Amino acid sequence: MGRISRRAFTVGAALAVAGLTAGDAVAAGHGRRRHPELRGMWLATVAGRDWPSKAGLTAAEQRAELLAHLDTAVRRRLNTVVFQVRPTADALWPSPYEPWSEVLTGTQGKDPGWDPLGTAVTEAHRRGLELHAWFNPYRVANHTDPSRLVPTHPARLHPDWVVPYGGKLYYNPGLPEVRRFVEDAMTDAVRKYAIDAVHFDDYFYPYPVAGQTFDDDAAYAAYGSGFPDRAAWRRDNIDQLVREMAQRIKKARPGTRFGISPFAVWRNKATDPEGSDTTAGVQTYDNLHADTRQWVRERWIDYIVPQVYWNIGFAAADYAKLVPWWADVVRGTGVRLYIGEALYKAGDPAQPAAWQDPAELSRHLTFAAGFHEVRGHIFFSAKEVGQDRIGAMARVVADHYS
Repeated sequence: MGRISRRAFTVGAALAVAGLTAGDAVAAGHGRRRHPELRGMWLATVAGRDWPSKAGLTAAEQRAELLAHLDTAVRRRLNTVVFQVRPTADALWPSPYEPWSEVLTGTQGKDPGWDPLGTAVTEAHRRGLELHAWFNPYRVANHTDPSRLVPTHPARLHPDWVVPYGGKLYYNPGLPEVRRFVEDAMTDAVRKYAIDAVHFDDYFYPYPVAGQTFDDDAAYAAYGSGFPDRAAWRRDNIDQLVREMAQRIKKARPGTRFGISPFAVWRNKATDPEGSDTTAGVQTYDNLHADTRQWVRERWIDYIVPQVYWNIGFAAADYAKLVPWWADVVRGTGVRLYIGEALYKAGDPAQPAAWQDPAELSRHLTFAAGFHEVRGHIFFSAKEVGQDRIGAMARVVADHYS
């Protein structure tokens, strides 16, 4: 399964002394050079998760907090920040398509007096960091009341685009005009800023909510002919978004990469023999209508970051089973594999005992180093990278990033 020998690790240590990465060591063993490993953190803005610390800060206070997160990334020897700039069909840059995000001022549509995305790109690059702009394609609001949206919000101008589900509002992925609009809105940022990558997370069709139905009957009636069932049609809708967005990014800013960070279980082996040896309650293919494996095989994306948010040995979804499964998926495709790491679980008393051990995450990186397809890790999220509740991040840095 792509394991590296003890000798390869010794070679890696020697190359690291020479200023190269562990990834270069693996590449040297295969007669080629690899890109340096990605060491990243997500910087989440939805509901002010990581930033800003509260709504209504002055522009200067917001800017200072943002730069502090970038400085934390440098201090932790990271090289990439994945910054959430479109959390709920809104914008953290002056967009002609969507309103200013309410996370900035407390009022949707209110100009914060500065440009967070533009500042993040400039200041990240000044610090030697990559800045990946993180967009959520279809989530409109974390409530179901359209009247709470600014009057000029596209979701209010086009109420037929919107589906309430699970206490939230979503754009309907089954409408071609919705897909064109969200692609336009996201591509605007690609044209305006020298972002290093466009990043999607795990939200496509929403996670299932017991007893509720995502009402896309009308769209399915209009556009679903030719598909064997609604699930296949929904998967095709998301495939089109991914494929078209990949094309638009490359046209708008050649060299900008496209990456997606899905829930880590494509399908369980009991559902599909080609699935992972897991028993997860959610499968992206079936429940989110996101055929994450196909996106890799078709090379529509440049990198994938499965959120392997479970400990080594976790029965339903074992880190030590999912990493090799994903390594096998990307092998030979040229798509880079990074692993999403659940730093937020470290030291959380509600989590299993494994997460009370500061060394658990470091063991993840040690295990993943045995697969040359793994090109790096991204930690969720920035708040924990800074606070480091039980020293798990410090342990990762000491063991792997020194």
